[in-house]
Amino acid sequence: MVALLLQSLPLVNQTRRKQFLLFVLAVFKLNSSLFVATYVIHMTIYVGNLSYRATEADLKLVFAEYGEVKRVVLPTDRETGRLRGFAFVDMSEDAQEDAAITELDGAEWMGRQLRVNKAKPREEERQGSWVKR
Repeated sequence: MVALLLQSLPLVNQTRRKQFLLFVLAVFKLNSSLFVATYVIHMTIYVGNLSYRATEADLKLVFAEYGEVKRVVLPTDRETGRLRGFAFVDMSEDAQEDAAITELDGAEWMGRQLRVNKAKPREEERQGSWVKR
């Protein structure tokens, strides 16, 4: 069934196909009774070198200038609870995301020069430093 879904997306690049496949597999793992999964494929924006004072509302306000912001994630450190200095932003359309990336990459905000680009998929399994590569 997943292969059939992927074949129906011939215009989507390989990275997006992989993200879609991982999403579908996660959905099926979460709810085995789910037979049909729909997903709007879009990229996520990575925002790096953020001020530790930045909030979700601050980021929504900045990115709203380029379109509808669907989600903002500000990861925190597990032990300290402190912000980690980066975020992920999802917008409703790829054109809006592209415009935001073009305009905001390298811009100064809250005293820091932002790094804004397409987020890269996270590796499935992290290998510790003791594992020979």
